[in-house]
Amino acid sequence: MKYQPNNLPKLLITAGPTWEPIDAVRYLANRSSGLMGLKIAKSALNRAWPTTLLLGPTSLPLPYNSQLTLKRFQTTSDLQGLLNDHFPSCDILIMAAAVADFRPKTAVLDAKLKRTKNPLNLELEPTPDLIQLISSNAKPHQTVIGFALEAAENLLESAQKKLESKQLDAIVANSLETMGSNEIEATLILKDGKTLRPDKKLSKSEFADWLLDEVENMRP
Repeated sequence: MKYQPNNLPKLLITAGPTWEPIDAVRYLANRSSGLMGLKIAKSALNRAWPTTLLLGPTSLPLPYNSQLTLKRFQTTSDLQGLLNDHFPSCDILIMAAAVADFRPKTAVLDAKLKRTKNPLNLELEPTPDLIQLISSNAKPHQTVIGFALEAAENLLESAQKKLESKQLDAIVANSLETMGSNEIEATLILKDGKTLRPDKKLSKSEFADWLLDEVENMRP
């Protein structure tokens, strides 16, 4: 559907990596730049959608706009708190952030671990499955869209399983090669089993526009 100016959807989008502390100066992280999420936020702002961007550590330029609410996070716990605060008032959630699957079970937050000749063993624990927690509390009018970053050979199968297990409305399946790239070749899988895909590889900016066009078509 096409929204009227007085009926624009409120978008909540997450972008960027999480940093899970080991000590006061070290952390576990991933290579996500946050570019895809930032491009989606910019596309939404170009449509005048009220947009809340939950953004992890990144040095990329930000899309400042009067319609933008920007909140920063570092850890999975930070992001969980922000989602709990902002999800109830949104119409669409797009989880583009690369959230850590594991974090150190204990961290030394007030000191730097000293170098020794002995191995350092880190015990990791799983982080909360944020998108599953959020989707289980979604209201009928809310649309929840996830991202699946997987190896190309089992991408669609893995994305379909994630879509079903986390009770999402749709999921963007994209291969590992897109991380750090300015281009993306991805498939949008809907909960009814329908798959949608651009007819060529797109820049992430172009893909953001394509994705939000499809999100508009999905919503009642």
